[in-house]
Amino acid sequence: MSTLSPTLPRPSSPRLGSIDAYRGLVMFLMMAEVLRLSSVGRATGGAVWTFLGGQQTHSEWIGCSLHDLIQPSFSFLVGVALPFSIASRRARGQSIPFMTLHAVWRALILIVLGFFLRSLSSSRTNFTFEDTLTQIGMGYVFLFLLGFCPKRDWWIALAVFLVGYWLAFALYPLPPADFIYDRLGVSTSWLADHRLTGFAAHWNKNSNFAWAYDTWFLNLFPRPKTFIYNDGGYATLSFIPTLGTMILGLIAGGILRDDRTPAARIRWFVIAGVIGLVSAWALNATGVCPVVKRIWTPSWTLFSGGWCFLFMAAFYALVDLARLRPAVFPLIVIGMNSIAAYCIAHLFEGLIGGALNRHLPVDTFSKLGRAYQPFLHGAAVLLVYWLILFWMYRRRLFLRI
Repeated sequence: MSTLSPTLPRPSSPRLGSIDAYRGLVMFLMMAEVLRLSSVGRATGGAVWTFLGGQQTHSEWIGCSLHDLIQPSFSFLVGVALPFSIASRRARGQSIPFMTLHAVWRALILIVLGFFLRSLSSSRTNFTFEDTLTQIGMGYVFLFLLGFCPKRDWWIALAVFLVGYWLAFALYPLPPADFIYDRLGVSTSWLADHRLTGFAAHWNKNSNFAWAYDTWFLNLFPRPKTFIYNDGGYATLSFIPTLGTMILGLIAGGILRDDRTPAARIRWFVIAGVIGLVSAWALNATGVCPVVKRIWTPSWTLFSGGWCFLFMAAFYALVDLARLRPAVFPLIVIGMNSIAAYCIAHLFEGLIGGALNRHLPVDTFSKLGRAYQPFLHGAAVLLVYWLILFWMYRRRLFLRI
């Protein structure tokens, strides 16, 4: 039976299995979109399937689902990995200017890759900046430079970004009473269910500071038609509080590399996680700052960051201390090739799904009834995803940027 060790792993270890396992869970949740759980819930009326399907979609505005935690976790883990990356590169004798140029190159690749993946169904380049990779790329160079600063500066930068972003929304004037939301893709029924009132109205969909910025910024790029609004309410400027999430990850990475005991690290993560959740709840409940993932409000940074700290504590305890790495090996296979997993999920679903339909018997995925056909077909696609990543893992083929 595995037991917790007070000395293992060393904080200076080049790679922690907990980071790979957590990243693997995040990418698994993203790839698992192919399971189409909501379609099973609609077809069967089952409460469990309906609940699971709801966790596979984004919250409409205020609130959080498991799916909403994918992007913040991915961003958080970028920050967690940075102190280890810097230490590794320093050990290889790389200079700060060289590492900075590499960080700039990495940021540009992430942004361009985001454009590419978001343009797959378009006839021209879709210059959109709310994609996960693009959001990370826009903040990555600053995060990298911050990694060389004292830890005190990490906290200061976090506060400046979150307070500044909150202030920009708070000072942006509210729309007039006769404001026509319909022309901005916000229906009357949507407003009836999700409209914020009072001071919180500064964070309403497609009438806030970030939306106003995008009506200028996005129209600087070639577009088939003038940008007026984003259907989901997503915004370019969300990269600023996303950077806040990455800074929280940077802080967590610093905790993993310092000289405190493993038990102290876990305790720190749990306390930080609870503080993040409680403070975000208070900001939302008082109307000071609602918890909205789609525009990544500062309270969302705290709320999702709280969950990230708790996930980090759990994976660190189970994988690196209790030595349960074999139990999470399938996740580690995914997590060690996260960029490849991200691209596979965006590029290969149609190819693999179509091949399965062509080469397997017609009733392969309908043996449990037509209601479960999308789920079983998606499970087969997901298995092929994992087998591709396992093949790459066995041959030490890791896609790095």
